[in-house]
Amino acid sequence: MTGNRTTGDAPDTVTAPGLLQDLVLESADVEDFLTELARHASASLSGPDNTVMCGVTLLRRRKAATVASSCPEAARMDELQYRFDEGPCLAAAREQIIVHVPDLDVESRWPDYVHAVREKGAASILGVPFELEGEAQGALNLYSNTPRGFAPEAVDAAVSYAREVSKALRLAVRIGQLKDAKDNLEAAMQSRTVIDLALGIIMAQNRCSQEAAFTILRSASSSRNVKLRELAGNIVASTSGAEVNTHFEY
Repeated sequence: MTGNRTTGDAPDTVTAPGLLQDLVLESADVEDFLTELARHASASLSGPDNTVMCGVTLLRRRKAATVASSCPEAARMDELQYRFDEGPCLAAAREQIIVHVPDLDVESRWPDYVHAVREKGAASILGVPFELEGEAQGALNLYSNTPRGFAPEAVDAAVSYAREVSKALRLAVRIGQLKDAKDNLEAAMQSRTVIDLALGIIMAQNRCSQEAAFTILRSASSSRNVKLRELAGNIVASTSGAEVNTHFEY
């Protein structure tokens, strides 16, 4: 995939819309999509004498996390940025700017992070922001153990890569959000079902109204320091002799 290139040269072919579409459709979730993406970015942007390691940072509720990486080394170098809350890739994601560090030995920004990541073997870093929607922010994090590992042509290629990937990533994030919404709705419906069954049991046992049954259940939950849904499940299970299974059709 990488072909014959010298260190820091731009790759012949970085990515293609068809590949990204296949990744979105074939991936089980957003994390799976981004993992394959990180591996492809690493392979595409590496050369015979310049291995590029790749991580993907997403900011969620202002908190950064590496959701994918091409290798454990890239993940560890990303984690260092989160520990110090500073670094080129965090700056790229937060400020939506391209951040290029050609040589860590002469870099004066982020001194704590630079010292720590240099000990991990990194010599040059490139952070390229994704073009996402709403409050979502993210960056493609590229590391090389070679000083000046990203020539101008390679930087341009990485920027083009991130821009193209952003379109697919927006789609993957939307799919993930829809799945999360579905899972949250199903969990809420399951909780509601179990609580309603428990209320019915309490009403029958105490010959009381639904409102009174809920007061009893809530009081027992508070006094026993047990979540309402968990207590309701215990009541139903003790009555029926089996766990409650809820079924929903979509």
